[in-house]
Amino acid sequence: MHYQLYYWPSIQGRGEYVRLALEDVGAGYTDVARGRGGTGAMMKMMEGQKGTPPFAPPFLKAGRLVIGQTANILLYLGARHGLAPKAEAGKLWVHQLQLTIADFVVEIHDTHHPLGPSLYYEDQKAPAKKRTDEFWTSRVPKYLGYFEDLVQSNGGAFVTGRRATYADLSLFQIVAGLRYAFPKRMAGFEKKVPRLVALHDRIAERPNIKAYLASKRRIPFNEDGIFRRYRPLDL
Repeated sequence: MHYQLYYWPSIQGRGEYVRLALEDVGAGYTDVARGRGGTGAMMKMMEGQKGTPPFAPPFLKAGRLVIGQTANILLYLGARHGLAPKAEAGKLWVHQLQLTIADFVVEIHDTHHPLGPSLYYEDQKAPAKKRTDEFWTSRVPKYLGYFEDLVQSNGGAFVTGRRATYADLSLFQIVAGLRYAFPKRMAGFEKKVPRLVALHDRIAERPNIKAYLASKRRIPFNEDGIFRRYRPLDL
């Protein structure tokens, strides 16, 4: 199976969680919109897909299947490539964790766009600062503390135990993204989640992930994606 991933070509965004899974298992895939005419092809897929059109990127073409929504794509890839337990209960548990991560990603985005994505950050600086302060006071401890406790209670190297799942790859991206967007705040908080930091480091050393991170396929963090570094929000 050679997959076709459709996502915006200049940001990591929600598509990065899918890229990490594909890279970790060494799957063959084309990042369609990064090629010539790829963005147009992506838009055509959304507008011209009969019956079950994807609402927005990312979506994955796997043979005749077109699968949208990050967590849904990872549910499919996890089962096919050993990034999820084989038992139904385990599959649903990892999917549940991924949906929780998706909720957290929305809250991360809302730190710099609390009034909505149609406005620029410069149009909502004061609300963004207020939202970010609340985010770090109550939301980060709640979410990261939850995953920290899971790693500890499962007694393994990863969030569900001894084997890595796509949820672990996504948690790697969360830690990396928060380090980029909020270097000062995250540096102060990391001592509270040492197991989650160790999980991040463990994922970063997986051979395929390590090669990916060093390659041009890994789009750098920037101020157009979910994780954005605005200095006034990191004070």
